[in-house]
Amino acid sequence: MQNANCKMQTATFCNQRGFSLIELIAVMLLIALAAAIAVPAIDRAMKKREVKQSALGLAAVARDLRRQAVYGGVPLRLTVSPSENGYHASGKPPVYLSQELRISRVEGGEPIDNRLRQFVFFPNGSILDGTIELSDRDGISYVISFDPLAGRVVVTHQ
Repeated sequence: MQNANCKMQTATFCNQRGFSLIELIAVMLLIALAAAIAVPAIDRAMKKREVKQSALGLAAVARDLRRQAVYGGVPLRLTVSPSENGYHASGKPPVYLSQELRISRVEGGEPIDNRLRQFVFFPNGSILDGTIELSDRDGISYVISFDPLAGRVVVTHQ
C-alpha cells in the first residue's frame, strides 16, 4: 500500500520506515558497553607503552655511551638519580621521567653519594655491573641490565 503523501515513483521506497527510538537506544547502549570494556584496556596498554618506551630510551642512551667510549677511547658515565627521577649521560642534558613513572630500584654501578649511582662505560667495551628498574603506579616495570663482560645492555619486562 502506498502512502498518499509520498511523491516517489516506487512503492517500496515509500513503505520503508526509519528506526524506532527503542532500537536507537539499544544500539547506543551496546556502543556504551563496548566503550566501557575497551577504554580501560586501551589505558593500560598506553601506560605499559610509556614505561617500555622510557626503558628503551634509557637503554639506547647506555648503548650509545658504550659505543662512544669504545670509539673515543675514554670512559663515559651514566649517572642515575632515583630521588630526582632522572638520569644524566656524559656530555648530554639530564633526562627526567614523567610523573607517572619512577626509577624504583638501582643496583650495582658505583655510588657517588646517598642519592646518585653511576655506571661507567670503559673504552674496552666493558660496563660496571648493575640494573635499573623503571615502574609506574600500576606496578608495570621494566629492568635495564648491564652485562659487565660482554658490555650488553638488556631490557626485560618484570
